[in-house]
Amino acid sequence: VQLQASGGGLVQAGGSLRLSCAASERGFSIYAMGWFRQAPGKEREFVAAIDWSGSTYAADSVKGRFTISRDNANAGYLQMDRLKPEDTAVYFCAAAGPHYSGAYYSSASYEYWGQGTLVTVSS
Repeated sequence: VQLQASGGGLVQAGGSLRLSCAASERGFSIYAMGWFRQAPGKEREFVAAIDWSGSTYAADSVKGRFTISRDNANAGYLQMDRLKPEDTAVYFCAAAGPHYSGAYYSSASYEYWGQGTLVTVSS
């Protein structure tokens, strides 16, 4: 399964972007989809996740500003509102299959990764 992330770009602080993540195989069962980000010189960090039941999770730094969702066609979305310069990073989508452990915040829980899309927030 391949994931294709898109929707990144340059936006001013306070603006919005919507990231998309599409899986190459519609028949593949995604048990959880997550978004992670990596800023220059920093480690990759958890942003948000949604599991098979529709439960959503978000890092404290983005709660109330970012919303994760998915549709029935194995596509996921990250709506990012009220963006801040500190949100600048490469954003990666990830998917977990049947062996999903439930640790939505851990990158190790996801077997499939997209190539990343750059989000730049100017002040």
